[in-house]
Amino acid sequence: MNFTEWMNTRLPLIANGLENSLRKNGEPSADDGLDLAGRNEIYEILDDILAVLFPGSYSRERITNENIGFFLSDQLRHISYRLHKHIYAVLKYRCKKDKCDNCDCETRSAETLTHLMESLPGIRELLMTDIQAAFEGDPAARYIDEIVLSYPCIEAIATYRIAHLLYELDVPIIPRIMSERAHSRTGIDIHPGAVIGSRFFIDHGTGVVIGETCRIGNNVKIYQGVTLGALSPFDSEGNPRRLEKRHPDIEDDVIIYANATILGGHTVIGKGAVIGGNTWITRSVPPGKHIYNREQCESINDHPNQHKEQ
Repeated sequence: MNFTEWMNTRLPLIANGLENSLRKNGEPSADDGLDLAGRNEIYEILDDILAVLFPGSYSRERITNENIGFFLSDQLRHISYRLHKHIYAVLKYRCKKDKCDNCDCETRSAETLTHLMESLPGIRELLMTDIQAAFEGDPAARYIDEIVLSYPCIEAIATYRIAHLLYELDVPIIPRIMSERAHSRTGIDIHPGAVIGSRFFIDHGTGVVIGETCRIGNNVKIYQGVTLGALSPFDSEGNPRRLEKRHPDIEDDVIIYANATILGGHTVIGKGAVIGGNTWITRSVPPGKHIYNREQCESINDHPNQHKEQ
């Protein structure tokens, strides 16, 4: 069979097979009211939000003090118009999937959008604490602008703080699109459901994973390769633990060094604890405790007064 004959005879069969599979497995379609091309526009909107938070670092044009007011007003109008329609679309889509007929998606989308926009000054102030923590926590950083312009954790944390607000407002799909976009660009995977306090610094960042039900306090510093994950995402019958606390809590002033793995919804790393690199933690760690790779988790109880400096 030559190529032309294959094109005319086999390709239609392949198309039919794919169509049958898509219909059988309930693939989202434009008939459901979801803009399937909207993911790329959400990426663009996210870039625009980052640009209003940090015009000198994320804008596509040179912004001076003279024209910053016009730039912000223009950007915020465009963001509001474009994001509102996507929030409305995903709310309608989710209502259709859930067979919900008693909510006002138009009102919800407007209220969600306005809440996000009015929260942007507060988000920026919170991000400034993260940036300051990065500057104070990294001796290699000489200037604040160096951190904003080049550190991957700033984009990842800024995206998380935007996505987390939408997640808290029960907006489906969009928060995950935003967080996974940051993941692909920075190597830092922060679920938008996680709760993270101020002055949060991720040094280097590549390979960091922070799960949905994780709670992180203030002034926490973690290094590359750290996983704050679930001990087991499935129950005894193999079903996902969707409504359970699956990920650890990290209290204030904790430092977690590279490639440490901390698992479990009942695991709490106490205030001021230091977790050394390449450790595997599945039990709670008392406040102020230092845990290193050569020290097994069981020794927390065996040697309650043991304290090892790195």
